[in-house]
Amino acid sequence: MGLIGGMLGHASEVNAEKLHKEFSSILVENEYIEKAFRIIRDLYVFTNKRLVLVDKQGVTGSKREYLTIPYKSIIRFSKESTGLLDFDAELKIWIVGEKEPIVKEFRKDSSVNDIYKILSKHILG
Repeated sequence: MGLIGGMLGHASEVNAEKLHKEFSSILVENEYIEKAFRIIRDLYVFTNKRLVLVDKQGVTGSKREYLTIPYKSIIRFSKESTGLLDFDAELKIWIVGEKEPIVKEFRKDSSVNDIYKILSKHILG
């Protein structure tokens, strides 16, 4: 996808094996990365046990926040597709005990559908 696509909010799939080293210190026994997506510098990492949102901070991106959301904590989720004059797709995830959802925007990109399917698999399955 490249830098320009990332700057525009397009999600691109990341090879799960390439993330293994970065995530080896936080994955538990028998946990593995199923799929991962990058938007600009941030990551959405789906393991067989949880969703991990990685927020890379600072100029260099060396500072990172790892937000773990166990699938069992997700009470609902939604996606809003792009429209004729609205080029943003939106994903919302509601977590137990939180009033407001986590909201992420995508730019006219099918990755929001891929993420929605993965959430459906883990939440409804």
